[in-house]
Amino acid sequence: MGLAKSLGEETPFATLSGSELFSLEMSKTEALTQAFRRAIGVRIKEEAEIIEGEVVEITIDRPVGTSGPSSGSAAAKTGKLILKTTDMETVYELGGKMIEALSKEKVQSGDVITLDKASGKVTKLGRSIGRSRDYDAVGPHTKFIRCPDGELQKRKEVVHCVTLHEIDVINSRTQGFLALFTGDTGEIRAEVREQIDTKVAEWREEGKAEIVPGVLFIDEVHMLDIECFSFLNRALENEMAPILVIATNRGITTIRGTNYRSPTVYLRFSGPPPHNIHPTIQRR
Repeated sequence: MGLAKSLGEETPFATLSGSELFSLEMSKTEALTQAFRRAIGVRIKEEAEIIEGEVVEITIDRPVGTSGPSSGSAAAKTGKLILKTTDMETVYELGGKMIEALSKEKVQSGDVITLDKASGKVTKLGRSIGRSRDYDAVGPHTKFIRCPDGELQKRKEVVHCVTLHEIDVINSRTQGFLALFTGDTGEIRAEVREQIDTKVAEWREEGKAEIVPGVLFIDEVHMLDIECFSFLNRALENEMAPILVIATNRGITTIRGTNYRSPTVYLRFSGPPPHNIHPTIQRR
């Protein structure tokens, strides 16, 4: 846990126990391959057209005959959104989907928001400093920022951080993104990974993406057999390979699948200083 926190949020960190490799659902090499690719990140850069400004007014026109917010379809709703910067002010027509997105983010007058023109995603950046006196009390998470300047429509570089394993799962089957939440990934064909590696290599040459090698932590490494160690030796030769950290509670033990007894490396650590014990317990 301490190692993962020290690396930061953008550095991939994957953990694996040696006993997890022996499963009927997938082979040992497949489990190790997925673990390796979970520890390799891809930082993808793209330019997106966004609309950024302070909300002046939101007007929603409900169709005739509706008496409540739940009556009628969302597609029948229309409205207007007035956004401004320090230099200009513009009125935008709203459709049903955009009204739903604004309602989901609880956008109101005085908020500073961004709208992604391609995806329709709404992001609330905070409240305008000019509207800081609208309420006597605000929540602790309320963030006050300045009203944007310049044009409302801008081009902004957006960075997405994903792992190679996530790209593998999404492209391995129809609606593969659902498997990211269920965890039922199964075995992924080698052809899919080869195509993804080729595409990522093209993105790297074009400057659209960069590889972020992370850390793979394998506990109970004494449970691995000689085939797993052979696979690890070969996988670590890859230029995109993450840093491999292994741990075990055995001293001199027999390597599974052979008659060899091999010692492990002992690293002695001094105990943490007293002032670090309390924060460590809090994190756990």
